[in-house]
Amino acid sequence: MTLKQQKLDITDRVIGRLENGEIKLFLENEPIGKMTLPQGCVFQLEHHFEANEQKIFQHVTVTEQPAARYTDCDEGGWC
Repeated sequence: MTLKQQKLDITDRVIGRLENGEIKLFLENEPIGKMTLPQGCVFQLEHHFEANEQKIFQHVTVTEQPAARYTDCDEGGWC
């Protein structure tokens, strides 16, 4: 039996994670490399996302105080 080296195209399986000014590249959770982002690089994000200091933020609407209930289901109350 003879072993032969082959080159596989895995491009569509590679995931990038932004971390400390770099994009760390992974294949199925295995680190395979990184790309360094230049200072002042521009992110093009959807309208409810924002980039600031090499971090990405999502704008969301959250409830500040949960609705008050007379009794709680976890304490044997009616639900």
